[in-house]
Amino acid sequence: MKNSSILDEIVAYKLDEVARAKKQVSQSDLENQASSQESVRGFTKALSEQILASQPAVIAEIKKASPSKGIIRENFNPKTHAVDYQSSGATCLSVLTDTKYFSGGNEYLIEAKLACDIPVIRKDFIIDSYQIAESRALGADCILLIASILDDNSLESLNIYAKAFDLDVLLEVHNEEELDRAMIISDCLIGINNRNLHTFETDLETSIKLAEKIPADRFVITESGIHTRADVQRMMEHNIFGFLVGESFMAAENPGEKLKEIMFGEYS
Repeated sequence: MKNSSILDEIVAYKLDEVARAKKQVSQSDLENQASSQESVRGFTKALSEQILASQPAVIAEIKKASPSKGIIRENFNPKTHAVDYQSSGATCLSVLTDTKYFSGGNEYLIEAKLACDIPVIRKDFIIDSYQIAESRALGADCILLIASILDDNSLESLNIYAKAFDLDVLLEVHNEEELDRAMIISDCLIGINNRNLHTFETDLETSIKLAEKIPADRFVITESGIHTRADVQRMMEHNIFGFLVGESFMAAENPGEKLKEIMFGEYS
């Protein structure tokens, strides 16, 4: 199955999932829960401090599985991974909450957030403002918006709604057309996904080429395809200092040690 058709399938499932969730808990109830959460940990702020210092800003991902790879990590414990990542130098965490396709869960985000002191992004397929209120109610500090599954009006309205809860936004693009759309959206991180939507293949040139078109006042995160210290150095040579890495860490025997090796050149 091609990735594009998987995306279509996921979006269709999310529409149904949100409809079912709304029957269980109203959006106004979620908004009240969100408002009672402790203040957000500044996701963009934490990343920007590293990026402006020309140091790797690492969003370390807690991910058990994916549609393309299946189970990535059998020995999976969000609390342990959160503590491990933070002690190994992660700037922020990313937690997959999609259950059907990525074997994630909302409880994983809650567990990871409670186990660490660094900001956390909820990694899911957000297509409705309901999910944003839910994200904040769960304790997320940032959400992911994916340009390829949202039209311009949705991107704008969801970004505004997220800001009402003080949530930061990582806006993910895959190509120049999506980047042009993303640049219209103010005050968000730009994530460049190096994975081709049609072939599953990753190409770091995607980040290099697109980052050249992004003004210096916007913070760039490269996503997918970072496997080695050389990959990190290559990105930094092109003034890309923000990284979201999941599979390379989670597939390793010791994710924290792999983080230190890839991101900082530290070998145990």
